[in-house]
Amino acid sequence: MTVLDALPSVEHAAVLDESSKREIRRAILTAIAVPGYQVPFGSREMPVARGWGSGGLQLTLAIVGPDDVVKVYDQGEDGGVNAANLRRLIRRSEGVETTTDPRQATVIQTRHRVPEDELRADQTLVLQVPVPEPLRGVERDMNELRRMHAEGDYSKMWVSLYEDLVRNGVITETTGYPCLVGGRYVIATTPIPRWDVPPLHQAAFLSLFSAGREKRIYAIPPYTDVEPLTFEDVPFEVEKVSARCRCGLVVPDGDLQSYQVEIPQQDGSSVWACSDTDWCTRQRVEAGLLDPSAITETEVDL
Repeated sequence: MTVLDALPSVEHAAVLDESSKREIRRAILTAIAVPGYQVPFGSREMPVARGWGSGGLQLTLAIVGPDDVVKVYDQGEDGGVNAANLRRLIRRSEGVETTTDPRQATVIQTRHRVPEDELRADQTLVLQVPVPEPLRGVERDMNELRRMHAEGDYSKMWVSLYEDLVRNGVITETTGYPCLVGGRYVIATTPIPRWDVPPLHQAAFLSLFSAGREKRIYAIPPYTDVEPLTFEDVPFEVEKVSARCRCGLVVPDGDLQSYQVEIPQQDGSSVWACSDTDWCTRQRVEAGLLDPSAITETEVDL
């Protein structure tokens, strides 16, 4: 028996009380007013382990309304265990509709990816955050970290990037690339790949970040500058691979249109696939590579 199965058989079995939701919404308003600033909040115990999306879950439960449609996916996969169980929990708790299509969703909760589809102004992106402090790798003292953020002193981060560049010839920071938000605060973009950083810049949608274990919330409001930390003579670049998705989708100009992940095979080889499975499926249908009738509904949404 799972935690979800143990929930009472009522129409909506709420897992977050209204006072907690109000506290989280107040923290969200502060985070929106000061882009990039980490706002503390009283993180509650959730029926998921801390580090497995408890912060994002609390944020989603606090902001969804009866007319919202929620999508939850994990590293681009809608059918993953983490995404499937969170989606079922949100649906049972709040009585809202859920979907796997980001175009239909008003609230999108995600771990480690931003949808390939361009999101609209009426949509909110909720990102699950394991470690919200971007300076944790260069400074461990919490008092010093607070001083550095307060004074905008990010010299240690710049030195770290420079040392990485000198040692390796390139900046090897891949996931969770540090970014300056609104020209003021450096934030941890969570373990999203570099590919997902440009869509956050001047985006029409609201991005909310929540770390349940660390009890922190921060935000990127719509139409806010998000600048990756980089040097003038070393331009920021996203990931590039020479392969294309195993789905067989041919890109006319030779450039990849979606983030690719490598999947090891039993014979020791590997294949590449689109990380965003819903986007990939729709592209294959539009290209005539997949029969729409062959698409089955995700088991967790039956």
